[in-house]
Amino acid sequence: MNLKSLKVLEFYKIREKLSERTESSLGKELASVLVPAVSVSEIEHLQKETGEALSLLMKRGTPPLYGIHAIASDVKRAELGGMLSPSALLKIGESLRVSRALKSYMRESREDKTDSYTIIGDLIDTLSVYKHIEESINNAIIGENEISDNASSTLRNIRRQIRSKNDGIREKLNSMISSSTYKKYLQDSIITMRDGRYVIPVKQENRSSVPGLVHDISSSGATAFVEPMAVVELNNELRELEIKEREEIERILLELSSYVAEEAEGIRGNELILSRIDFAFAKGKLALDMKATQPILNDRGLINIKKARHPLLTGKVVPIDVYLGGDFNTLIITGPNTGGKTVTLKTVGLLTLMGQSGLHIPADFNSQLAVFDQVFADIGDEQSIEQSLSTFSSHMTNIVQIFAELKTNSLVLFDELGAGTDPVEGAALAMAILDQLKNRQIRTLATTHYSQLKVYALTSDNVKNASVEFDVETLSPTYKLLIGVPGKSNAFEISKRLGLPEHIINQARELVSQENIEFEDVLQAMDRDRRMAEENKLEAEKIKKEIEALRAEMERERKKLEETREKIIQKAREEALQIVRSAKESSDLLAGELRDLAAELDKEKARRLQEAQDMIREELKNRESAAGNGIKEVISNKPPKNLMAGESVEVLTLNQKGIVLTPPDDKQNVDVQIGIMKVTVKLSTLRRCKDEQPTVAQRGGKTSLGAKSKTIKTELDLRGKNIEEGILEVDKYLDDAYVSGLKEVFIIHGKGTGALREGIKQYMKTHRHVMTMRAGKYGEGGDGVTVVELK
Repeated sequence: MNLKSLKVLEFYKIREKLSERTESSLGKELASVLVPAVSVSEIEHLQKETGEALSLLMKRGTPPLYGIHAIASDVKRAELGGMLSPSALLKIGESLRVSRALKSYMRESREDKTDSYTIIGDLIDTLSVYKHIEESINNAIIGENEISDNASSTLRNIRRQIRSKNDGIREKLNSMISSSTYKKYLQDSIITMRDGRYVIPVKQENRSSVPGLVHDISSSGATAFVEPMAVVELNNELRELEIKEREEIERILLELSSYVAEEAEGIRGNELILSRIDFAFAKGKLALDMKATQPILNDRGLINIKKARHPLLTGKVVPIDVYLGGDFNTLIITGPNTGGKTVTLKTVGLLTLMGQSGLHIPADFNSQLAVFDQVFADIGDEQSIEQSLSTFSSHMTNIVQIFAELKTNSLVLFDELGAGTDPVEGAALAMAILDQLKNRQIRTLATTHYSQLKVYALTSDNVKNASVEFDVETLSPTYKLLIGVPGKSNAFEISKRLGLPEHIINQARELVSQENIEFEDVLQAMDRDRRMAEENKLEAEKIKKEIEALRAEMERERKKLEETREKIIQKAREEALQIVRSAKESSDLLAGELRDLAAELDKEKARRLQEAQDMIREELKNRESAAGNGIKEVISNKPPKNLMAGESVEVLTLNQKGIVLTPPDDKQNVDVQIGIMKVTVKLSTLRRCKDEQPTVAQRGGKTSLGAKSKTIKTELDLRGKNIEEGILEVDKYLDDAYVSGLKEVFIIHGKGTGALREGIKQYMKTHRHVMTMRAGKYGEGGDGVTVVELK
């Protein structure tokens, strides 16, 4: 990868940010040498590693990485038989602790079984755990230069003796400096140390008065530091104990070093793995801080970055959408200065380098990056006084070098291509350079001010215009990249807004060729139409989102109502079935009782009917006998005329009153109901009862029938019921309709599958009250209704 491009695109600053997020010097070292890769498979592996680290950071938090050290040299020393210092052993112990803690971290992360973490998980799985070495070091060493009493029982015993000996020496010397005999000879009543031995400060003139060994003289010569003879032997014993302590500590350190030497290869392997894990999580932390996403890689030269943000910009950054390599390979970006053209170039170049380095990019999800063999960038004013190079010469030197190193699979970024020289020649040179790159299928982004290049993009295949939006009203760029729209210079508008006199601007317009003015006007009209289209698009998207939200809300309500409806219907069915079962049980019980009662009534009715018939026969016999004896039959003087059913009459031959059932027939015979008996008599034997009111029983019967006829309907709606429920209702309804005197009724069962209709028809074929039935005619309900004629 071109090193100059890495510098121009500020890739090294990204490496610095990555280094800041590592936990160890080993991780920093890997971050400091990071360069983009060119193999798609290798980059995808690196991207997946970053993605796993980001996922673990978001789900499990920061891993236990503190304590990773560079220990390879110390491990090598131990392997050669050397004794490691306490600080070196502590570093090894901390590295072993990190290895063990990472295994526990990964084991807990895998419990949810949503992610496999094949890369980082495999790295952690290959770490070796040496808990006995880790615990031995932690038990023996408590500081970089401090060994614990628990390192060994021998060391604990020696240190106990040392403490005891120290206490004895101090007690002896305290008694001397506090006694009146020695106090007058001392410079100060204190105990101090010289060469590791306890001494007291004695005035020089009293040196002979305090027997002992002189270990030091003060700088003024006034004080001699004397070790009294009374404690010389105690100090000797203390020194011997200190030597034993040092020897025991060396033995302990050698023993711990031998433990490390035995597992030297595994511990060195852990160091390499831990450095890689630290580096991987640094990439994940950088992605988290940048709100970055994993790009989709391709080797077809296709770039489609959505909502891209330059990772080094701070504050409010306007994201841009950039695409290249599909319908066109060259993108020419135009627009005023400070409009964001250079930032666009750097964003595309830097994000490409980051993606090929295995880093996630600050862009929206599903952004696509192409993998290039080389990325070239000629950006910025690189005028060099030392090399006597002008701006144009500096740019051309870079371009010459780019063409010398150019490969087919390359990305080239030009800032202000052709600038720094005569505009006509510069524009022509820029078009020639772009033509060469276009013919070689090189992906190219270039910024320019030249109108000729705008026309070149409009009239050339495989080339597309783009512009950075500029708000003339506020005289500030919006930093929005608009692909497909050439930028307008806006020089006249900006000058006018800044207060340049109108006559100067008009004179400038006259100096510009008519073609340029018309072209700028076309660009202005295009920009105005684009703004309107964008506003309409935003409004349409807003309305679309509102409609989608309303549709989603309606769908939720519909599902909720459907669920409620199903619950109500199910509950109603259960209640109805329960009612039907209860009614069936009650009706069965009542039917049994009615059958028993009917049987008794039939017996009583038959007995009374027999008695009445016997009585009538006896009466007739008497009448016949009387007639035979010359007695005349009783005949009405005025037989009733226009006799109708229901009228009360007196049967003269029987001396009984009854109700006319049928009008007189052709033979003048009349059917009359007398009590519970029906008889046929001659009209001439009847006399109409004019003033007599109906009996109580008759009134009750008529009232009951009248009430029934008022409440009963001529139709029965069975829709929504099953066959069993329908038959029960039809049976009761036909009874009521028959009693009410209805002759024609309508059974509404609906069309549906036809099961309810056929079931009801089969039942009514044998019903005692049904005379005929037919399907409904047009206007009566058709096949959804059965018309029944009652007997």
